[in-house]
Amino acid sequence: MGDVPLVPLVCFPFAGAGASFFRPWSARLADQFHVIPVQLPGREKRFSDAPHTNVSVAIGEVIPELSRSLRSRSDVVVFGHSLGAVLAYELARRASREGGFEVKRLVVSGSPAPSHQRDRRATGLSDEQFLQQVSDFAGYSHPVLEDPEMRDLLLPVLRADVEMHEGYSPSQLDVLAASITCLRGRDDALVSLADSARWQEVTSQPLDLVEVAGGHMYLVDEPERLFEVLHRARAVAA
Repeated sequence: MGDVPLVPLVCFPFAGAGASFFRPWSARLADQFHVIPVQLPGREKRFSDAPHTNVSVAIGEVIPELSRSLRSRSDVVVFGHSLGAVLAYELARRASREGGFEVKRLVVSGSPAPSHQRDRRATGLSDEQFLQQVSDFAGYSHPVLEDPEMRDLLLPVLRADVEMHEGYSPSQLDVLAASITCLRGRDDALVSLADSARWQEVTSQPLDLVEVAGGHMYLVDEPERLFEVLHRARAVAA
């Protein structure tokens, strides 16, 4: 399959995560995709950079960099989970106008539609309340947060990411020409099936709604079903 052209797959992380989360994806999807993980400020190689708290500002920074490699491409697939889903939508609605490339398919996961963000919030809580609320949201707590020193390092980034997600309201609710695939963990207590179905509001194409085994963070331990969905999305984008 070496002669099959690779489709660009831009990947946005969930709150607190960095581009390294997608490193295994590059090998796993190498026959179909050129995986392009987005590294947001405040983590990993960009640890010294102040994290964003505004989705529009974050995408305004991302677009010029992506434009250098994707300009004139019309087959781009964009993936995002939870916070990453709203970042992915914001990129898709601005890509053609500001970046000179087109998103063919948007694959969103673990997030209600842009106009229906969750009512339960964590922004503004004390550190302990904040961490407990985030853990309750996700049904998952990263082991590094159990280490006090690591927690102190990561907490400002996690807080900024949650503020960015909870404060997101698109300046304009664009209906995309791009197709949308929406994934949801069947046991996700944070995002309901109805929340996921509302992504239909922002695409002119029929919504591809997929439920998979697991909870809100299903993709951490069981990504195989997601990879199957991405392969199907690649066939549509090619």
